[in-house]
Amino acid sequence: MPYLQLKDLEMYYEKMGVGDPIIFLHSHFSRGILAFASQMLDFQKNYTCYFPDFRGHGRTRCESLEWCTPQLADDILHFMDALDIPKAHLIGYSCGSNVALYCAVKERQRIATLTTIGTSGFADSKGADDYEPERLIKYERYDMINQMIERHEEAHLGNWQEFMRQSAKDWRLYPQLTKEQLSNISCPAFFISGEYDEFAGEERIKLLSSLVKGSTYFVVSGGSHRPHMIREYPTLVNDAILQFLKMHPILVNSK
Repeated sequence: MPYLQLKDLEMYYEKMGVGDPIIFLHSHFSRGILAFASQMLDFQKNYTCYFPDFRGHGRTRCESLEWCTPQLADDILHFMDALDIPKAHLIGYSCGSNVALYCAVKERQRIATLTTIGTSGFADSKGADDYEPERLIKYERYDMINQMIERHEEAHLGNWQEFMRQSAKDWRLYPQLTKEQLSNISCPAFFISGEYDEFAGEERIKLLSSLVKGSTYFVVSGGSHRPHMIREYPTLVNDAILQFLKMHPILVNSK
């Protein structure tokens, strides 16, 4: 699959399907096709699906190893420019949800719909310290270390420690959107959380939905932070999102 030159980085992405464009935005520690492996077949039937790897992640290449959520959002908007996508649906998971929120705040006219999974819309640093590289080594979490080495080697150039530091830093700091900024999101929005998601949950996404006019939310009974993934409830989540998208097609020549 192709690489796309975007200023200082070569962004790797997968593309499949035909129809209105959807850009899937992955989580910390993941990659496009990994975070949404359970969505690929269902969504490509009626949509052109893009699965980019963020700056600092997967197979995307950049000399700088620094990144943050607002910068990732800028990259996605540049990605849309480069591929001549005037308007797209965004579906984000965890960190990718926060990236999608920033996109909808910054260039709301270009976001057809916004779907988030696993975010409250506000920063929550709980658990970030456990993913600092020194902590992973101390507690011998070599499974995680080896995954990060293999999964992101092209992006972090073999420096998995710096990748983890950047991830933990971003986790602590973002999103930093105000309630006023969130209330200015004007596209149709759909917020999803697992019942037992410690970073989102019903009360938090209910608050987020109350700030974004006209939005709706869905709590997946029995779900965790990743209710859309295999061994959880991907069919239920896919059907809910597809129904939402069906109500909001991108009109021809819509800007």
